[in-house]
Amino acid sequence: MKYILMMNTMKAGRGVPEWAHKDLQAHIAFMMGLNKDLRQSGEFVSAEGLAFPDQAKLVRAGKDGLPITDGVFPESKEFLAGYWILDVDSPERAYTIAAKVSAAPGPGGAPLNMPIEVRPIMSGPPPEML
Repeated sequence: MKYILMMNTMKAGRGVPEWAHKDLQAHIAFMMGLNKDLRQSGEFVSAEGLAFPDQAKLVRAGKDGLPITDGVFPESKEFLAGYWILDVDSPERAYTIAAKVSAAPGPGGAPLNMPIEVRPIMSGPPPEML
């Protein structure tokens, strides 16, 4: 079963960019090691880090179908920093991996314990919607 793990992180405009270089290197090394382990176990589908919210735009179609953009939104309380797509045997396995991601090292090596949203990926609409 596929799951998306979404890493929601610190307030926009604060956080990672202010970390000491060695702390940032340790955090990145942790994430790269985690991805390597997930590849070796066959559970890794994909993962991406996302740009900071100051580069984001909210887009919707106007009456003529052309894009209307709004943003940027650097005042956001939290933002989506990255995600993993995993193919695991059970929800419990997805939760175990999410807990490991949550405990990624931050400043001074202390676990961040950041929230990780875990959501099943549907392969199609639920049968009751067809």
